[in-house]
Amino acid sequence: MDAAYDSPQIHEHSRALGHIPIIDINPRRNKQLKEELEEESKRRHVANYKMAEEVRYNERSTVERVNGRLKDEFGGRMVRVRGHAKVMCHLMFGIVVLTADQLMRFVE
Repeated sequence: MDAAYDSPQIHEHSRALGHIPIIDINPRRNKQLKEELEEESKRRHVANYKMAEEVRYNERSTVERVNGRLKDEFGGRMVRVRGHAKVMCHLMFGIVVLTADQLMRFVE
C-alpha cells in the first residue's frame, strides 16, 4: 500500500490477522525522518541490497496491475449477473482473455 495507509491501527490489524504489512513509511512533515529514509535508500542502492518487503511490494504491484486491467479492460468492473457461479464464470472469462492478450504481447 502507499504511504497514505501508514497508520499504527492498520499495521496492528494486519499483524493481528497474521499478515506482514507492506506499507510505505510516510514521514508526515518530519524532515529528519524524510532525510533518513532518502539516505537509507541511497545506501541500499549502492550496496545493491533489496529488502524482502521491497520484493513483496514489487510482486504485489504486478498483481495490482493485473487486477486493474481485469477491471478496466476486460469487464471486471461492471458485472451484470447475479449469483456466485455466474460472477465467477464472468470473471474467469475475463482472465482467459487477459491471459490471451498477454500471450499475444509476449509473442510480438
